[in-house]
Amino acid sequence: MSEDLAVALSATRGIVCLVGAGGKKTTMYALARAHPGRVLLSSTSHMYEYDRDKVDIALTLADPTEPLPDFTQHRVVAIAAATDTRKRVGGLEAQQIQNIYAKGHFDLCIIKADGARARWIKSPGPHEPLIPAFANTVVPVVSAQVIGRNLDDRIAHRPERLTDLLGIKLGETITPQHLSDLLSHPEGSLKGVGEAEVIPLINMVDSDDLHALARELAIVALAQTDRISRIVLASMRDERLVEIVDR
Repeated sequence: MSEDLAVALSATRGIVCLVGAGGKKTTMYALARAHPGRVLLSSTSHMYEYDRDKVDIALTLADPTEPLPDFTQHRVVAIAAATDTRKRVGGLEAQQIQNIYAKGHFDLCIIKADGARARWIKSPGPHEPLIPAFANTVVPVVSAQVIGRNLDDRIAHRPERLTDLLGIKLGETITPQHLSDLLSHPEGSLKGVGEAEVIPLINMVDSDDLHALARELAIVALAQTDRISRIVLASMRDERLVEIVDR
């Protein structure tokens, strides 16, 4: 992945939290692969199991209070809690992640702070996202591929929450304005971000047409809130930075 993309997302050091839908795990793995130092991957919410081909070691803790094995020889370390759900792992408490990050002498920690069931768009639930107060950067993710598609549960996680937030009905077409509103809404992509820097990622910008639409919606989103200073357009599947839209 281009180093410029990691810099654009402020993912070169500290604690980075990924929220939203449309490629959080792809982004997590790409940033870890691009970073030259030691990277901790973890989650505060349930998620699908880590892909062991994309990390150096994946630890699933049956007892989150148990002593950790020595992982200092590994560069990319993924740590989760055990869960009874097949092919899924549980999240860790924020303080535990902070302790592991500090004691393990990692350069970067990437936290998946909510779930989306592999969908492309979502609005946070009542108890989401689980962003630690010590997060340096929050990256809300949404897929450009939802533009022009009908809102339903095939592309949206809990689509009824989007109807409440954005004033769109189930089955209606998702427009660029809907994404602008989601990215700039205090109960949407800005929910729970605290004092962290917020850098939205519009992912899956895989064509010139989507690039143009994503650029325009990013400009509108920036005009609707002072909380965001830039929005990154990318294709994380190709690990490619498309454009940085600044205020």
